[in-house]
Amino acid sequence: MSDPTQKQAGLLLDEPLIFERSRPGRAGVSYPNSDKDPELILPAELLREPIAGFPEVSEPEVLRHFLRLSQWNYGTATTFYPLGSCTMKYNPVVNEVVARLDGFAGLHPLSPDDGAQGALEVILAVERILAEITGMDAVSLQPAAGAQGELTGMKMIRAYHVDRGDARRKVLIPASAHGTNPASAALCGYGTVQIEGNRIGLIEVDAVRRAMNREVAALMITNPNTLGLFEREIMQVAAVVHEQGGLVYLDGANLNALMGVAKPAHMGADVMQINLHKTFSTPHGGGGPGSGPVAVDALLEPYLPTPRVRRDANGLHWSSDFPKSIGRVRSFFGNFGMHVRALAYMLALGGDGLTQATQMAVLSANYIRRRLEGAYHLAFPATCMHECVFSDKGFEANGIKTLDIAKRLLDFGFYAPTIYFPLVVPGALMIEPTETESKETLDQFIAAMLEIAREAREEPDTLHQAPTHTPVGRLDEARAARRPVLRWQPVSPT
Repeated sequence: MSDPTQKQAGLLLDEPLIFERSRPGRAGVSYPNSDKDPELILPAELLREPIAGFPEVSEPEVLRHFLRLSQWNYGTATTFYPLGSCTMKYNPVVNEVVARLDGFAGLHPLSPDDGAQGALEVILAVERILAEITGMDAVSLQPAAGAQGELTGMKMIRAYHVDRGDARRKVLIPASAHGTNPASAALCGYGTVQIEGNRIGLIEVDAVRRAMNREVAALMITNPNTLGLFEREIMQVAAVVHEQGGLVYLDGANLNALMGVAKPAHMGADVMQINLHKTFSTPHGGGGPGSGPVAVDALLEPYLPTPRVRRDANGLHWSSDFPKSIGRVRSFFGNFGMHVRALAYMLALGGDGLTQATQMAVLSANYIRRRLEGAYHLAFPATCMHECVFSDKGFEANGIKTLDIAKRLLDFGFYAPTIYFPLVVPGALMIEPTETESKETLDQFIAAMLEIAREAREEPDTLHQAPTHTPVGRLDEARAARRPVLRWQPVSPT
């Protein structure tokens, strides 16, 4: 086996902008009778005015340009992608094959119900499985992302309280919650009250009891929290909220640490979102789009978004006959292709396989935690769930920051973990390996991290200059954020 700390080597070609490859008169296509005016070849309605500076390049130049750029990308199909909290697990290719079946990919969203029975069966099947995994009573697949699922859940909580003549004013949110939680609460008209964690990173029931009153509509809690720790007092906390008439929103972004092992409904949750692009292996980010189904208990089921799939003697059909529903939250019905992919993943693994995925994800995170805790400062030295959080504490003498560690890791061929989040850990370095990586890959990553820790103490300039083995070196990220260049413009002649 090759030395996992060996620097990456190979041919790195400088790739200019496609505009810089342009030469007058070059083209990637040829037309019959090309000497004639284009208007004599193409209908006028298909022509548009010339675009100033539009690149003129040949077909191989176009192909090579975009292929090279694609090969420089980092992704789960090319490398270990240990983003903490984001759960960037590998997406099995079979999921893509199933989602591309003509009956799914070619189905028009306005197809009549009797012509879309298979698609409706998929939706019902995913809802049923997610309800079983979470312990909830009903599920809607309509939200198109985790953040929209959050908003949908909070809209239902507000509808529930308004229905009882008590809209309430506040939402409790732990400091260790996901950053979108306060935004979702604010969009529903709530003020937020932050609950601080204790010295071991967890929320205590007494802290919630002190903050809880009849003005509080809900507690939004992430479990496991963003420190990768399981909230040990979650059931007692939920009981305190319920005693005062509030509801519990459990952020399901970290369900990859629970599925098949523990059910959020049993913890006292009334509503949660489920990120299919995290836990159930559908494409994430630019490879998406995402999907954020929302699951509820019987208390909130009447407020689920419509339309909903129902079965009668004539088969499956859409129904909007739910008078208390919050209505639509998404055009058509969510991102159906993600539902197909998630169902393929669920059926391939089965119940035992989903449980094993959780167990392997937790095992992998703790393996990394134990191997690195001597070289890096561990924010909270306890058994973690699906992710572990280190920091740059201890490297101050040599001027090494978390960003330097992350940039250096690129030179070893790994994408960097999440950095500077969660905010409760200064200089945070949050690592989530998921269940899809082999021990050999984890060992290579660990070896790279250990080598970087050594360099941070003995060769700090190496980290300050990193990355040096990538097509582009370290960028001025502050300037890029403040003065972004979003489009190419031709250089003015001097």
